[in-house]
Amino acid sequence: MGLLATVLAGLCLTSGCETVNHLTELSTEIACASGAITEDQATSINRTSQAVTKTFQDITPEQEYYIGRTVAATVLIKYRPQPDQNLNRYLNEMGQALAQFSTRPETFGGYHFLLLDSDEINAFAAPGGLILVTRGLVQCCRNEDQLAAVLAHEIGHVEKMHGLRAIRSGRLSSALTVLAVEAGKNLGGAQLAEITKAFDESINDIAGTLMNSGYSRKLEYEADAAAVAILKQAGYEPGALVAMLENMAENWDSSRLDFAATHPPPAERIAQLKKAKVKSSLASNDARQQRFLAATKSLR
Repeated sequence: MGLLATVLAGLCLTSGCETVNHLTELSTEIACASGAITEDQATSINRTSQAVTKTFQDITPEQEYYIGRTVAATVLIKYRPQPDQNLNRYLNEMGQALAQFSTRPETFGGYHFLLLDSDEINAFAAPGGLILVTRGLVQCCRNEDQLAAVLAHEIGHVEKMHGLRAIRSGRLSSALTVLAVEAGKNLGGAQLAEITKAFDESINDIAGTLMNSGYSRKLEYEADAAAVAILKQAGYEPGALVAMLENMAENWDSSRLDFAATHPPPAERIAQLKKAKVKSSLASNDARQQRFLAATKSLR
């Protein structure tokens, strides 16, 4: 059965998944007719084939939403929400407005923004539009344009579906675990316990990718580029993103476990933005600045 798992996974990578399912069903029919396997074993093999091939199908918006909820819930185990209704309302109003200027203005469950009660400088964009921002990151912002740049960057991750890229690999691990569960139906308790442990670890891998290792430089640059486009269309100063990164650079310490662990150094991102002719800007009009100061007064 272990060999079958490997073969099925390899076939999915090189052939159409429907073809794999048909081949599997044909093979099990022949094997069953020859007496090589039982009917129960044939059913189990066919189920495992379907479990593997399903992981290579496109995730639907509804599935993305529920995956995102699970990821966000995992983040909230570590970080408590900040119960500041005024600031949370402000984040959501600004975030909802910015999202309308992205290439993906709507998601299955809609965009939602939440402030986390943490001094860490960090943010998490869960699939489907659930965006969590720490108090420490908001405190790094010196005006509304810079905070808008933070939210636009996270919206960029959702727009480009970066979270799903990490989760897809995790789902593949989970599917192979399901495969092992099906194959192990005739195994003893110890083997089944080991399979269950493997399944739990695959879920932890998903959360670890988003919270610990972070996105690749390429994906961070893509989110920055998306943020610039969103800021321009929304009427904010695109250079606020560079200014925000300069603020983060002042707090940069490679030993930190927050943005330093999950993002490339700000200097590298700034260099990429400058190549795109985006220059640092501290500009922000009076109305925005007053709105920003009123909303963030509890953090000062």
